[in-house]
Amino acid sequence: MARAFLFVLDSFGIGHAPDAVAFGNAGADTFGNIEAACAEGRGDREGLRRGPLKLPNMKSLGLAHAAALSAGRNAASLGSTTGFYGAASERSLGKDTPSGHWEIAGVPVPFAWNYFPESEPTFPLALTQAIIEKAELPGILGNCHASGTEIIARLGAEHIRSGKPICYTSADSVFQVAAHERHFGLERLYALCEIVRELVDPLNIGRVIARPFIGENEQEFERTANRRDYAVPPPEPTLLDRVEAAGGRVIGIGKIGDIFAHQGVSEVRKAAGNMALFEASLKAMEDARDGDLVFANFVDFDTLYGHRRDVPGYAAALEAFDRRLPHALALMREGDMLILTADHGCDPTWSGTDHTRERVPVIGASPDINATSVGVRATFADIGETIAEHLDLPAGRHGTSFLSELANDA
Repeated sequence: MARAFLFVLDSFGIGHAPDAVAFGNAGADTFGNIEAACAEGRGDREGLRRGPLKLPNMKSLGLAHAAALSAGRNAASLGSTTGFYGAASERSLGKDTPSGHWEIAGVPVPFAWNYFPESEPTFPLALTQAIIEKAELPGILGNCHASGTEIIARLGAEHIRSGKPICYTSADSVFQVAAHERHFGLERLYALCEIVRELVDPLNIGRVIARPFIGENEQEFERTANRRDYAVPPPEPTLLDRVEAAGGRVIGIGKIGDIFAHQGVSEVRKAAGNMALFEASLKAMEDARDGDLVFANFVDFDTLYGHRRDVPGYAAALEAFDRRLPHALALMREGDMLILTADHGCDPTWSGTDHTRERVPVIGASPDINATSVGVRATFADIGETIAEHLDLPAGRHGTSFLSELANDA
């Protein structure tokens, strides 16, 4: 049998999608614009990194070739690769995390999420009153669009004094609740988010996120790895459900379990930070048995660097990931497949703090196939269907496997 490893570099788009104009994102290109910024010196930061963007291992697999395909350029002119490569467009109506991941797993999202307005207060009065009443709270703080780290720094001390949780949103379809792990209580925060999840269901909000933090003052406040997402479940069974139905395991690394509302996720392994997530992924690869899927999300690219429009930070995180990639490739054996992709873009050179509508890379390797192009795919679902065929699972309804294209060139 076979094993599959699916690594999502959260927000690592490779050029604006064909429908990017409708999202105000024509010209967005997370990879391309970071690379250009680094070449011009705008990716330098003292003590962090400097010079051109260095991603030799991902480029060897075909990252630059995938970006060329996405932009309609001649990828073959870039020379040979060690892996297969392509690009994929999103069919789902949004550019959010759940839609991107569900579509990667074979299920595009046919509906549009609802969002909270940027006016203040941002949440409907009836919603906030219901939350306060059902959770027996003295009130809430925030009630606005905000950066998570900024609002915790600004309101954390008042939260500790008053006992009022910090509630905020973003450009995503999300209701976020930040609270101190000790002063408010972690389990109490989770219980509050379960109440909020029930109350926002009629509003068609994609996620409620618990954002616990520690520290005693503005200089010390720090979010912890105990984040928990309360997501709407996918609208139909995904690749993950098919893996489990066939007797395999899905080992979810990072926030994968939360994104899929724990449907089809056999085991959850959490870690704080991309490098810790990479270590957890390597351990999962060692533990994986025939028929298993290791599905990892590397969230820092998005939350720490994309949304904060931090070009040097994003570049340094990409380079750190690239340096670890050979360790994952070394764990692969006959019958294995590794795919690197993304769920949307979040171009740090772009205006605002929202995700950007982009094509995503589809690059990977398997000891059983030769390097080749898989072209530009019409949906992220082709990724999930390729893994399904690789694991000898039933085909889904929404995508087309490119495994036969790899075999024809092998």
